[in-house]
Amino acid sequence: MSLNRSEKEAVISEVTSLAAKAQTLVMAEYRGITVADMDQLRITARSNGVTLSVLKNTLVRRAVAGSAFEPATEQMSGPLIYGFSEDAVAAAKVVAEFAKTNAKLVIRGGVYGGKVLDVEGVKQLASIPSKEVLLAQLCGLLMSPMSRTAVVLSALAAKKGEGAAEVAPAVEEAAAAPATEEAPAAPEAPEAPAA
Repeated sequence: MSLNRSEKEAVISEVTSLAAKAQTLVMAEYRGITVADMDQLRITARSNGVTLSVLKNTLVRRAVAGSAFEPATEQMSGPLIYGFSEDAVAAAKVVAEFAKTNAKLVIRGGVYGGKVLDVEGVKQLASIPSKEVLLAQLCGLLMSPMSRTAVVLSALAAKKGEGAAEVAPAVEEAAAAPATEEAPAAPEAPEAPAA
């Protein structure tokens, strides 16, 4: 079924708006995938903020002209599914994870930051932890020196506490004994000379 001119323009404008928001584009060949598997891929993609679309390659080429994804136009041939994501790694992760379990989905390439990625580049991008995991790791790194310092300080306090525990009974005995001597009086301060 072919699209008329207005439908083609609508597809181009939709893909152009997707490309304007997205950081990453991943392309994969879907030949031979069952409808149920494709539906599962789309559900996974949607839950991860990835927009997957089966589009005509010529329309995608027109839509990404002048954008950061234009360098990938050479890879746009054959039956492709296009994954756009605002998150830098989400599209690559979704497609690469699905390709591990379904050999019929073949990663063809992608674009990230205006640079064309080959199959290995997409897989490497997919292996990067998500933003939330990276932030958690960063917090752990920042907290590590503080927690080490706290451990050292508590060990020092415990060590001093053991020494203080030995001295404490002697201090208590001294305090319990009646004071036989009065404390010496404070020395008088010298008077200032009169002017």
